[in-house]
Order: sequence, then structure tokens, then C-alpha cells
Amino acid sequence: MKQTLQLKLSQHLALTPQLQQSIRLLQLSTLELNQEIENFLQENPLLEREDEPAPETPLYSASGDALQAPTESLDGAMPEPNFGDASPADWEGGGTSAARDDRNDDEPSYAEIQAAATSLRDHLGTQLAMMPLSERDRSLVRLLIEALDDDGYLAQSLDELVDMLPPELEVDLDDLQIALKHLQNFDPPGIGARNAAECLALQLANLAESKTRDLALKIVRNHLDQLAARDYVRLRKAVACSEDELRDAQALIRSLNPRPGAQYSPAETRYVVPDVVVRKVRGQWTASLNAEAMPRLRINRLYADILQGSRGSGLASQLQEAKWLIKNVQQRFETIQRVSQAIVDRQRQFFEHGEVAMRPLTLREIADQLGLHESTISRVTTQKYMATPRGVYELKYFFGSHVATEAGGAASSTAIRALIKQLVGAEDGKKPLSDAQLAEILGQQGIVVARRTVAKYREAMNIPPVNLRKSI
Repeated sequence: MKQTLQLKLSQHLALTPQLQQSIRLLQLSTLELNQEIENFLQENPLLEREDEPAPETPLYSASGDALQAPTESLDGAMPEPNFGDASPADWEGGGTSAARDDRNDDEPSYAEIQAAATSLRDHLGTQLAMMPLSERDRSLVRLLIEALDDDGYLAQSLDELVDMLPPELEVDLDDLQIALKHLQNFDPPGIGARNAAECLALQLANLAESKTRDLALKIVRNHLDQLAARDYVRLRKAVACSEDELRDAQALIRSLNPRPGAQYSPAETRYVVPDVVVRKVRGQWTASLNAEAMPRLRINRLYADILQGSRGSGLASQLQEAKWLIKNVQQRFETIQRVSQAIVDRQRQFFEHGEVAMRPLTLREIADQLGLHESTISRVTTQKYMATPRGVYELKYFFGSHVATEAGGAASSTAIRALIKQLVGAEDGKKPLSDAQLAEILGQQGIVVARRTVAKYREAMNIPPVNLRKSI
């Protein structure tokens, strides 16, 4: 035996607080951002809101230098925060873990009061703290918790989350899949699902094994669309069950909660605050930031002066946090403005002529133009709104699939829906146009579209079929 000295290098996962904050702020809507800032203002005495900035009291940058709030015209590239939509399907008769009894409907239950007092992330964070996990796995689960939406669904794919992380951390898809398995074992059941089918399946897997449970699990995993469409004949044939067995399985599925995280998000009316305003200035369509939506923040000068005169103060870390927040808020709005202007540049014909002139557009096109990651564009365009002379639209509205044209180009699905709506609106009520006739008319205009595609677009716009549109 002899003693030896070894030098070993290893890498550990370290999601810096600044990176975590950048991810979180970018995914928030404007209203949620203001709520988040209010929390920071209450907790950090170094940070204050500047409602009416004066020249003698400048804002401060992350480095402590004076700066102005983001202006309506932002030029130049900014450092890219590589950020990464499953929404739960509404389920008729879906249950909730905080069911009401026969009391007054306006009176909240004890469970609802408790849920409202604890946020979903706090509830999951408490469980995470008690899990016997390594620090690396704990950090990955914490990342997934931050990516959950209000209903408890994982709002972005694991591939997008992998792309978001710095390469030097060496986090791969398998690492996140393991972390997701841990998260999906947390309470409430169904948390961390990627879609409604997975959410219901996770809840069923927690129940005692039975013939009804197994049948329900088979239905939600493979035939949920048929159940939602009430196609019971085809469904019974697909799962080989009797009518009574199907009825029992259906009742069990309806008792589940398709929105497990909703009980921790108190119901409230949501108002849309436009992040950008689109105007035509000197013949050019321009997207500028909405000053009313932009919080103006600065470092408290009194505390900052005290820190400059003393070393080792306990306020030093809070000063750094305040600088990070100011920088990340500014960067968030810069990114929104850049993406919005790129969308406006691509969709100028929409602003001139309306939906019929909408062109096909993908997240990849905007990402390539701005030198950002596609997942960043996805995050920026969610719950961010644009006020235009034609109305207020979510940024995601301007993206859509396309259909080929005879000329070799492509037509936006939004434009095709608008054309179908126009054709139906102008049709003879005694001889309404069938889906095949609508497809033929579109073909005469150079748009190659199948009858079933027309039917899909018509149904999406809640336009009844030809036999229900016919007048006497």
C-alpha cells in the first residue's frame, strides 16, 4: 500500500440564478411579469419602481452604470438566452380535487383556501426538498418545475429544454427523462404530463388495479379522441368491451382531473395588455414597445450610496439581484420588440389587406433571421400581444401551416380560412356550397386544397356543414 495524490476534474450542473430568472421572465405574460416584479420590490430594498423618471435620477444597468429604460426603437443584437405548447383538452364532466358540497357556491372550501395559499411551485418544491436525490438531479427536477404551466403541464418538450442548457453542463435527453419520472411521482397525480392523455394515464396508474381501471387506461392512452367525440360504437369495437364496461370506464375517466395544477392557481379574470403597438409611420409598418406595459426600475440611490461607503454589508447580494432583474427585464422587452418587428416585416400584407393576405410563417424563419433559437421564439410569442389597427393579436397568431399553390408557392392556412369564410358568407342560402365545391373554387384561384382540408378548416371556424346551412 502506498499513498498517492490524484487530481480529478468533474463537471457539475449549475443553473445560475441569472439564467433561471431570464428563463422565467421571458415566459411570463405582461401581467404575470408585473406581479413577479411586485414580489421583488417587497423583498429587495435595493430595488424600486420609477414611475416618473427624472434626468437627475437615472436608471441603473446590471453593471451599475446609468441607463434609460428600453426605448421604442431597439437596434443591435443582444446575448441570446436559449429558451424553449401542450395544453390540456377540456374534459366534459372532469373532476377536481377540491369539489364543492351543498353549501353556498360563493363560499370557498378549506381545500381551495389551502391551495390558494400555496403556489404550485411551492407545493412541488416542498416535495422535492424531501426527495433523496443528488444535487444534479435535484437541479434538473427544479428546472422542469419552472417549465410547468398553470395547469401543471410541461409547457415545452424535453428536446427544447436540452437545447436551452449550456453545452458544457453535458445534460442530455436521458437526464431530463429521468428527472421527469421523478416529477411525475409528485402530488397532485398527473403533474408534469405533456398532454391530456398522459395526465389522465398518470392518475389512473395511481389507482388500485381493476378491470375498469385497466380499460380506462387503455382508452386514455390509445382512444381518447374517440371517447371525446362520443364515437362509442367504434370505441367499443376497438377495446373489445361491453356497453356496461365502457360506461363504467367512462365514469372513472370523468372523475379524473385534467388540470391537476389549476387548484393552486386561483381563478381570476385575465386582461390582455399589449406588449407592442403596430403603426404605419411614413409608409412603413413599425412595431414599438408599449410604454404602459414596461415597468421602469432602478437601484435605490440611498442604499447604493451606503454600500459604496461600507464593505461586507449584507445588502451586497440584494444589490446584485436587483441589477440582474433590471438587466433581464430590459432584455425581455428587447427580445419581444425584435421578434415583433420581424413578424411585422414578414406579414406586411396582412396589415394592409387583412387575413386573406396572411402568408405562411414558421418559428424557424424568425429564429434564423434574428440569430436566436427556435425555442426562444416559441417562448417569446406565447402570451405576448400585439395591438394593431385590425385588433389585438397574440404573436403566435401570425404563424401557421401552409398549402401549396399552382404557381409553386404557398398559401397560409389563416388566409385559406378567411377565404372559406368569405365564400360561405356570400353563398346562396338555398344552394349552399359543399366542401367539395369550396375546394373547387379555391382551386380555381390557384390554391390546391383537398375537400377534407376544407372540412377541417370549416369545422375549426364553427361553420355548420352544408345540410345545416341550407335555408327553406
